[in-house]
Amino acid sequence: MQTVDFRHALEREGRALAAAAELAGTDAEVPTCPEWRVRDLLRHIGTVHRWAAGFVAEGLTGPRPIDEEPDLDGAGLVAWYRDSHRLLVDTLCAAPADLECWTFLPLSGLSPLEFWTRRQAHETTVHRYDAEAARGGAPSPIAADLAADGIDELLRGFHARPRSRARTTEPKALRVRATDAGPEAVWTVQLGPDGPPVTTRRATGSADAELFGPADQLYLALWNRAPAPGVSGDRSLADLWQETSGI
Repeated sequence: MQTVDFRHALEREGRALAAAAELAGTDAEVPTCPEWRVRDLLRHIGTVHRWAAGFVAEGLTGPRPIDEEPDLDGAGLVAWYRDSHRLLVDTLCAAPADLECWTFLPLSGLSPLEFWTRRQAHETTVHRYDAEAARGGAPSPIAADLAADGIDELLRGFHARPRSRARTTEPKALRVRATDAGPEAVWTVQLGPDGPPVTTRRATGSADAELFGPADQLYLALWNRAPAPGVSGDRSLADLWQETSGI
């Protein structure tokens, strides 16, 4: 996927998130985030949008804390979220291709503009699913290519950081395979007691366990929104991953 594809996904998913939140109402419970109501979801994602837009708009080269969430609710909060989403999309559209600013995942080959567009596309997709879970009814589909990319970002980005809690007492290999996203949609995650997991995007060697299924279902499972669609091999390793890999 290219930066423009992530931008289109971000725009689409943010509009769907707002629509679902509006229908659900800000007092509705979010079953995929048990401690949240829709107001908490909107305050969080809108604040993250504005935080991300600040790095891009100002070309900030170092981290800064996220601002406080607004004391808004009801229709005013939904409108504020829509403004936050629009600000982010417009900021990314206006940014130069050679933008230089801070990023926070150890991913090589991504420009800062691509990083932030991609990251916010996935942030918004996951939370759109949360908003639709609060609304009830069938959720909007997640395209297989977007879901496979999000799996890649999670495994090779988030879990490459030292803060990843996914550890095993002895070396183990976990395979992750999206069955509907092409032959390259397979990852091998090497786990052990020392340091974060090391993930390669291919099937290397044997695996102790495998998580498999359609890309969208794997994406939601790896973001702890749904159970794994399929598991083979050592189920205890798959269970350990689910228990320790939350972001």
